[in-house]
Amino acid sequence: MDRRAFLLLMPGAVAACAAGPRDLVSPEEVAAAKYVHGAPYSITLLTMINNRTGGGAHSSIMINAPSQRVIFDPAGSVRHPRIVEREDVLYGVTPQIVDFYERAHARETYHVVIQNKPVPGEVAEQALRLAEAKGAAPQAFCSNYTSSILVQLPGFDSIRPTFFPKKLMEQYGALPGVTERKLFENDADDKQIAIDAFQG
Repeated sequence: MDRRAFLLLMPGAVAACAAGPRDLVSPEEVAAAKYVHGAPYSITLLTMINNRTGGGAHSSIMINAPSQRVIFDPAGSVRHPRIVEREDVLYGVTPQIVDFYERAHARETYHVVIQNKPVPGEVAEQALRLAEAKGAAPQAFCSNYTSSILVQLPGFDSIRPTFFPKKLMEQYGALPGVTERKLFENDADDKQIAIDAFQG
């Protein structure tokens, strides 16, 4: 399916992949936000699922590498003054930021499927470099950008590029060593409420 046909047929399926251009921050700000979580190193796929339709709405990956932990959030919409972001990469991903990010997406209309795969440190570093080089995604390209990074990594050979978050989630879940959990919450549908309430 080409891009034009996809956008015509799936206007609601990727509603969460609909953010505008990102503000650029300086390399100094990115360096200052650096957070090292330590081993075990991993790549975690986060998929937002519509509770009404069961369809996928958004894809992102958290990369825990030896040098730092980041979230690659292509065309995402979670923005907060305490989060340093450059070209769809969120820096300074402390445990508090992880909790905030997951809970900002989980609400009465969506739940989050969190799939974690342990990887060697060098694979996580490769994923980090690819995410930083990828650039900001256009609307509706969250799963395409995420999957295009994963297909380049050792151990992810079975992943195929896709525009569909749920299809990527299913492929990821079939990889060896993946563990999965789901986050459901009953917050109001307005994601901005959770974002505004975050104190860091």
